[in-house]
Amino acid sequence: MSIVPQTHIPQVKIPATYMRGGTSKGVFFNLTDLPERCQVAGQARDNMLLRVIGSPDPYGKQTDGMGGATSSTSKTVILAKSEQADHDVDYLFGQVAIDKAFVDWSGNCGNLTAAVGSFAINSGLVDAARIPQNGICTVRIWQKNISKTILAQVPISNGEVQETGDFELDGVTFPAAEVPVEFIAPVDPSEAMFPTGNLVDELEIPSVGTFKVTMITAGIPTIFLNADEIGYNGIELQETINGDPAALERFETIRAYGAVKMGLIKDISEAAARQHTPKVAFVSPAQDYVTSSGKSVTADEIDLHVRALSMGKLHHAMMGTAAVAIGTAAAIPGTLVALAASKGAGGTELSAKESVTFGHPSGTLKVGAEASEVDGAWIVNKAVMSRSSRVLMEGWVRIPIDSF
Repeated sequence: MSIVPQTHIPQVKIPATYMRGGTSKGVFFNLTDLPERCQVAGQARDNMLLRVIGSPDPYGKQTDGMGGATSSTSKTVILAKSEQADHDVDYLFGQVAIDKAFVDWSGNCGNLTAAVGSFAINSGLVDAARIPQNGICTVRIWQKNISKTILAQVPISNGEVQETGDFELDGVTFPAAEVPVEFIAPVDPSEAMFPTGNLVDELEIPSVGTFKVTMITAGIPTIFLNADEIGYNGIELQETINGDPAALERFETIRAYGAVKMGLIKDISEAAARQHTPKVAFVSPAQDYVTSSGKSVTADEIDLHVRALSMGKLHHAMMGTAAVAIGTAAAIPGTLVALAASKGAGGTELSAKESVTFGHPSGTLKVGAEASEVDGAWIVNKAVMSRSSRVLMEGWVRIPIDSF
């Protein structure tokens, strides 16, 4: 009797680089290295990225993939030679859900932007003539998700990307080379920075309450609330929020109703399929606190506190795009962010700052923005912050060939 051998689906190897950018990590791909049917938007691409990261995972661990079971480590990036004039690289970001089978393409990841510049240089996506032997290479990034320009100032030593250095970023354990990132015109003059036309709105959420909110689209659509109005002191760490299912459900309800008021969705039922945006954050005046690493920060070291949620959980530090929203809102007098910052500094309620240092669960972060009022409308020329990045691993990821 002959035995028929079993057949098994083979795995496919896809060139990839695993990188940290800011306080996030993600799997980076060169567009031309992807399987042909994954080089265009669609279900095949989404399925490929889900399998790479290890989603959906009902256990919430992403054990069988590259994801780290948090919103800041469940990320993918696809880069290509830019099709835009005066840009080096096109940057497409995919936020992969952990326990659900979808990839959210609705926004950018500001943290990983620092790594985009490094990957672009290392992958030959930046013309060699633009890379100095020693100095700074300005990588001109076209962010495809939101159609915006970002400039990453990548340090170069002996013709190669310099990754090591003494720049410390709260939320990242080890120092690295500083990479200043400039978000150019994060809101076009033709767009509404404040979708409702108001710096502060009253957001009514049935069965939850009515809260003052500042809703802004700079960096990433964000809904800011006052911490004390929602029952917090503003210096909470992750476990306080993430260990409270009722609180998380309330934040998601606030996010859904805010998304409708911002015009991002038509009905709150659509929010479940748009988890990446908008973000929800709460602010409070500066006060002493202890970070998640046990470091003491005094009120005079910061201008205000901000806590932000990403993909349904309180972020361990701060999303880069949300930091852009914070810096922009702080530069515009009358927003909840500017009010919290001015109270913390003992200023007037209508003061604003060109740069602020805010406290977050892991420590502090400084962000600056240039904002001005023109014909009754606010515009922002750019927002700037410093991040760092590092290649963690490079080679191939493997997934079953029938995954996509």
